[in-house]
Amino acid sequence: MKYPDIPLIDNVPIHNYELIVEGTRSFVDYKKRGDNVYLIHTEVPEEMEGKGIASDLVEKTFLYLEQNNLKMVPLCAYIISYLKRHPEWNRLRAKFD
Repeated sequence: MKYPDIPLIDNVPIHNYELIVEGTRSFVDYKKRGDNVYLIHTEVPEEMEGKGIASDLVEKTFLYLEQNNLKMVPLCAYIISYLKRHPEWNRLRAKFD
């Protein structure tokens, strides 16, 4: 993790998990339904791309979900590709019967 000391913010009113790096906001847009969190979109401002912010944001989001006994439904293309590179996080996927 490149930014271990920067906390993840759960901005509940706008349904965003946020990371503020160098004064710039990056976020994962989500919708929560019960214990399932639908991860819809990840966004890092263009001027901040290539600094490892997105991967830290996603990892911190996963840690937050795990600590709060929540499950994820990955809809975001970036998060889906992250899960391919880090399959250990698939343990947080919501199970639908």
